[in-house]
Amino acid sequence: MSLNSLEEIAQFIVAEGKGILAADESNPTCGKRFDSIGVESTEENRRDYREMLFRSLGMKNNIGGVILFDETIRQRAKDGTPLIELINNQGALPGIKVDKGLEPLQESPEESLTQGLEGLDERCREYEKIGARFAKWRAVIRIGESIPSQSCIDKNMQALADYAKIVQKNKMVPIVEPEVLMDGDHSIERCFEVSRSTLSSLFNCLDKNSINIKGTLLKPSMVTSGSKAGIKADIDEVAELTLKCLKENVPNNLPGITFLSGGQSDVEATAHLDAMNKIGGFEWKLSFSYGRALQQPALKAWLGKEENIKDAQRALSHRALMNRKAAQGLWDLSLESN
Repeated sequence: MSLNSLEEIAQFIVAEGKGILAADESNPTCGKRFDSIGVESTEENRRDYREMLFRSLGMKNNIGGVILFDETIRQRAKDGTPLIELINNQGALPGIKVDKGLEPLQESPEESLTQGLEGLDERCREYEKIGARFAKWRAVIRIGESIPSQSCIDKNMQALADYAKIVQKNKMVPIVEPEVLMDGDHSIERCFEVSRSTLSSLFNCLDKNSINIKGTLLKPSMVTSGSKAGIKADIDEVAELTLKCLKENVPNNLPGITFLSGGQSDVEATAHLDAMNKIGGFEWKLSFSYGRALQQPALKAWLGKEENIKDAQRALSHRALMNRKAAQGLWDLSLESN
């Protein structure tokens, strides 16, 4: 695909309702997913599983980008085809997760700072040569009684801005992912306050680092009640408060916002995205960058067995189509049973 500029790459990923398949689980996380279906997490099994996903018919037209883990971007399919070639052949772009996980903050051990800036320039240079067109870095903000601190928010957002600078220098689109975790019993109003502070700090840091916003994508969490909250906000409230937070803090020239699903069920994540697009009134494309919410039905159907591959691919294709419809505001619950 002849996409020459960062702006073209970013726009392509979210064009016409397309979104992102997040297949960048680390090996330990993939191990937990495989444990749930009784499959051993070997390099070959991980390869077979991801090859199955990438060959699904529903990748075409619904998925604009796939985020990969370091192991996966170097792997070849059973027939010897590089996995990134399978992705390109489906009309999607391969991307790479580049952060190195979380370290507790010295001054506040309950909070964390994402690592990975050291040596990032060299790694990005290699990934771009392999064929990655975009990269992803995740910052994690926890809500608790006395957290997050402004210091934790600012340090994580500055790291995201520093990462974005290095990625753009290496001709890839940075996805900036400031995840406000659902874990906890906090209200949706508390989540709104923390999300607002986080996004405000992020775009301030990106601005200071002279990041090309037109060649950047945002992967935020939605504004929701905590997973253990007594009263859960409904779909409309989540959609309204998430949009309010984004409109107050995100510049209009950002090409796309691709939400993470962050602990939501597959249909719930689709319903929230659809509700926002039905409300409308924004300049950016509002789409998805889901991991579990796209993969879970396929994983359950697959069970590590070759005879289940077609069923698993149908399950992934269905979720990809449902989320594309949601990104266009065209989803309805009745479509789930068709």
